[in-house]
Amino acid sequence: MTDRKKSLLGGVLGDNIVLSGLMVISPVIICGDTLKNAEALIYAFSAITFLSVLISSFVPKKLPYTAKVIIYALISALVYIPVKLAAREFYPESIERIGIYYPLLAVNSLIVFQTEAKFFRMKKGDMIISLLSCIVGFDIVMLLTGFTRELFAYGTINSRIVDVNTLIGGLSQPFGGFIFLGLMCGAYRFIRGLVSRNSNNDVRSDADVSDK
Repeated sequence: MTDRKKSLLGGVLGDNIVLSGLMVISPVIICGDTLKNAEALIYAFSAITFLSVLISSFVPKKLPYTAKVIIYALISALVYIPVKLAAREFYPESIERIGIYYPLLAVNSLIVFQTEAKFFRMKKGDMIISLLSCIVGFDIVMLLTGFTRELFAYGTINSRIVDVNTLIGGLSQPFGGFIFLGLMCGAYRFIRGLVSRNSNNDVRSDADVSDK
């Protein structure tokens, strides 16, 4: 697999920030109980993270680390303002439900920590691909969580009633979100382990053939 393809898929399959890194889990657990909330969080996280990291990449590298982190936070806060204003137009009810967790997305781990540790050590093109992959990884988890919890907690999909024989009311609560996320993490790591073993077996097979 090429480095470019690893960057493209790494944030989704290899190092999902939620399921593998356990970052940005609070909005998923607390607020990801409906598809509409999930869409609002996906919009905010994607827009704030991408724009903040991209703009922050132009901050001079020679500045002290502490100063750079403060500047990254300020950039993210400025990006948050128009994103929040637009969200009020498209997701007014969800904004009220999400509450404090919406502004917390402006200081998420990808912006504050991963910028220096990971993204800014890459070439600009590779950085953008890797950043988008990490964002998509969060978005997929958020979408699956919101869809599943709404379906089995409320018997609806995007606020439309569907025919579900059994409802699990606890899924609408934070403890239900925590349990569901734990199950997703377990399934994700099991699947990743299988894929990793299959990849290693393929490499060994190719090596054996080449030796002969």
